[in-house]
Amino acid sequence: MRTDAIRPSAGLILLLGLLEAFGPLSMDLYMPALPELARSLGIGDALAQTTMSVCMLGLGLGQLIAGPMSDRFGRRLPLLIGVAAFAVFSAACAVAPSVGWLLLFRALQGVSGAAGMVVTLAIARDIFSGARLARMLSWLALVGAVAPVVAPILGGQLSRFLDWRGIFWVLAGIGVLLLASALRWLPESHPRELRSTSSGPLSLLSDARVLLAHPTYRAVLIISAVSGAAFFAYLSMSSFVLQNGFGVTPAVFGILFAAGSLCNVVGSQTNRVLLASTSPERLYLVGMVLAFLGSAAAAASALLGLGFGPFVAGLALYLASTGFTMPNASAIGLTAHGDRAGSAAALLGTSSLFLGPIVAPLVSLSGVTAAVLGLTMLVGSALMLAVGLAAFGRAPRRP
Repeated sequence: MRTDAIRPSAGLILLLGLLEAFGPLSMDLYMPALPELARSLGIGDALAQTTMSVCMLGLGLGQLIAGPMSDRFGRRLPLLIGVAAFAVFSAACAVAPSVGWLLLFRALQGVSGAAGMVVTLAIARDIFSGARLARMLSWLALVGAVAPVVAPILGGQLSRFLDWRGIFWVLAGIGVLLLASALRWLPESHPRELRSTSSGPLSLLSDARVLLAHPTYRAVLIISAVSGAAFFAYLSMSSFVLQNGFGVTPAVFGILFAAGSLCNVVGSQTNRVLLASTSPERLYLVGMVLAFLGSAAAAASALLGLGFGPFVAGLALYLASTGFTMPNASAIGLTAHGDRAGSAAALLGTSSLFLGPIVAPLVSLSGVTAAVLGLTMLVGSALMLAVGLAAFGRAPRRP
């Protein structure tokens, strides 16, 4: 199928959005069960967070595999293999006999789930570029936000009837359903004549040299890394802070987490509308400013003891900012690199997942508190804004 023959129908956008959210779904659905998992296995909060960290690192590593493979073999095959493996390793997590095996299976679950994250971005780049790509990615963000809205609510309700093992069985079932959907409806968007003639580590290294020589791509890569650390701090610490620190139940936490995801939806759709009159670079900067203000509010409320409401309000503003930063980062980074979209998407995705799984457990060694969460987010957001102002401070106002 020729790329220009693919029309971005509502059905295709829905499927791509769900596949893009496939990896994060492995985080969000079982987040409400993290404290219960720690008690069940007799481990501390930091080690329980590590079950998320290894999955996140797997999501990053897997993108480095699936991205270049999609440039070489087309988009469908790597994605289908990844989705099938995700279902298998989700089932393996459900029967893990110890925390050691769980960590291994979670890492492999992340590696396989990464295919959905990176290949969907490459498919979008196959079809669009520039501001049109940014708008397409905002639509995907809207669809993909369904998972983080529904997943924590569902996870919170499931935790009333299932233990953490049962939630992994649910993830395995979701993997099977998405595999069947992709087999039936996912088109091939990367024609044979445009595919890379090489694959593997050498191909990735060759692509990386070209990509890193591009100043704009390099800036987006750095920003993605530090912003990813702030976002992972929220993902891995929020269940402990809100449940253990503020006393909310798993079910209420699921509702709060879903509300935060709705803030992301509001941000991404506001971004989509504004792209008609404003450049992706300008809106990227807007998102960075909002991220800094939101994380600063959360950190200040924790340090000053202002209570639950102001703290959650700061988190909400930060999450709205991700609706601006994430789609525009991908659009800006991929637009000039259509011939190596898989590798470009893989490096961007890996950069956003690299620092967080290392930073979050380290800063949590003395305990997970609202202050630790707020300050970690604030440092990441401040670094992101500093690099963003240096790189895009003079960006054009219109696309």
